[in-house]
Amino acid sequence: MIADNLQNIKQDIQDSCALVHRDPKEVTLVAVTKSVESLQAEELINAGVTHCAENHVDKLLQKKQDLLKYSEVKWHLIGNLQRRKVKLIVNEIDYFHALDSLKLAEEIQKRLEKQLACFVEVNVSGEVSKHGISPAELLPFLESLAAYPNIQVVGLMTMAPKDASAEQIHKVFETLRELRDLAQSKQYTHAPCTELSMGMSQDFQLAIEEGATFIRVGTALFKDEEEE
Repeated sequence: MIADNLQNIKQDIQDSCALVHRDPKEVTLVAVTKSVESLQAEELINAGVTHCAENHVDKLLQKKQDLLKYSEVKWHLIGNLQRRKVKLIVNEIDYFHALDSLKLAEEIQKRLEKQLACFVEVNVSGEVSKHGISPAELLPFLESLAAYPNIQVVGLMTMAPKDASAEQIHKVFETLRELRDLAQSKQYTHAPCTELSMGMSQDFQLAIEEGATFIRVGTALFKDEEEE
């Protein structure tokens, strides 16, 4: 069932790319495994997924340990990271999707033993409940991150409002793309900002149409597993 879901999502990625004349190879599927056990995550890896994500430090560390033999898997932390947990996780992951403060950047820099690919989280929709910096803060924030050489800002991340219309979702993703293009035009060596992490199970097709290069999909991969 997981393998079937994966095939359906790959087809959706191809279809969405075709709509806007993009190459599906530009889109990396990040499987969000937070709702399933390591066994289901392993099934997914065996079906060909090489990027897995968790939004809690403890769960990511446990899954990574359980799936240690799959050395090809890249691990993504996509949730909010408390500074006290930075030392436990930053050298265990390949990507961090929620960098949103200089205090957090300082702690990450202090604990890193290697460069870490990070996405700056931008609260495009302006929702109070969401983390992330405001669009107006983006360039000053990126400039400040030059002080932390082990943090490589590969791109920007956002989440669309949960119950928004397709039109509203398109607008949020389009705005993030424009912000990414603006950041890219500055040619910061520490923040190349080539990537866009946006789109989840309910809206990844729209995100792809707006230029997403990393989509974070969980529910759509495991829907029948979760219902059992």
